[in-house]
Amino acid sequence: MFVIIGWAVAIGCIFGVYAMHGGNMGVIMKALPFEMLTIFGGALGAFVANNQMKVLKASGRGLAGCFKASKHSKARAMELLAMLFEILQKTRKEGLMSIEKDIEDPHASALFQKFPIVGNDHHVTEFVCDYLRMMVSGNLNAHEIESLMDTELETHHHEAHGASAAIARLAGALPAFGIVAAVLGVVNTMGSVGQPPAVLGGMIGSALVGTFLGILLAYGFAEPLAGLMEQKNDEDSKELQCVKTVLLASMQGYAPQIAIEFGRKVLYSTERPTFIELEQHVKKK
Repeated sequence: MFVIIGWAVAIGCIFGVYAMHGGNMGVIMKALPFEMLTIFGGALGAFVANNQMKVLKASGRGLAGCFKASKHSKARAMELLAMLFEILQKTRKEGLMSIEKDIEDPHASALFQKFPIVGNDHHVTEFVCDYLRMMVSGNLNAHEIESLMDTELETHHHEAHGASAAIARLAGALPAFGIVAAVLGVVNTMGSVGQPPAVLGGMIGSALVGTFLGILLAYGFAEPLAGLMEQKNDEDSKELQCVKTVLLASMQGYAPQIAIEFGRKVLYSTERPTFIELEQHVKKK
């Protein structure tokens, strides 16, 4: 919703002020289809040529996600920490082997399904179960698991960054394609140099629309979407960092109540519940 609002404000102010100053919208509207086709066609072709198929698919998913509300919230954070508390509490009372069936099939586990917000999130449950499985095996110490977690989180960040970086590169290329469209318009104008000044002026104005559109599309549309995708990727990584901190605190011997407090401190302030809120939520669950 905010993406649409932002675009509406930008377009309204830009074209509104242009019209208020006596600008001729007819020139822009006449040139718009041809200039847009030139810019979009060239940019799309370059975008496909510049990226692997997996990046193209990730970019499509990322762009679609920009128009959805963030899944991360205080309620989700409390669910995640409550789920981790429940798991650690069970292992503390019944031993690590007691969660073996839960981590082998989390979607059929009553423990995970007790927290459906995060228990049905494939990426979160996979991350939690992988490292709980290592903890159950008992072959790795806390430092080795921490190193492995850091490597996985770094890989996750680089993989997620690929899509937003691709859109950012597209944003950087759009002004250049706008210039290409403008140059072609000037070439077309030079071929009609014998026309009256009014006709030539209109043709030059249409050519300059290409430069304007390239810059507008780059910094008004593509660049903001790339930044928003990067912010959403950071939120996903932060959630996994929270899981990492809780599990490592548990491995180092801290009680479940203290371990989830470690994880709570990792979260962004907008999603981080207070100590009292988290305690009440855990007791309720």
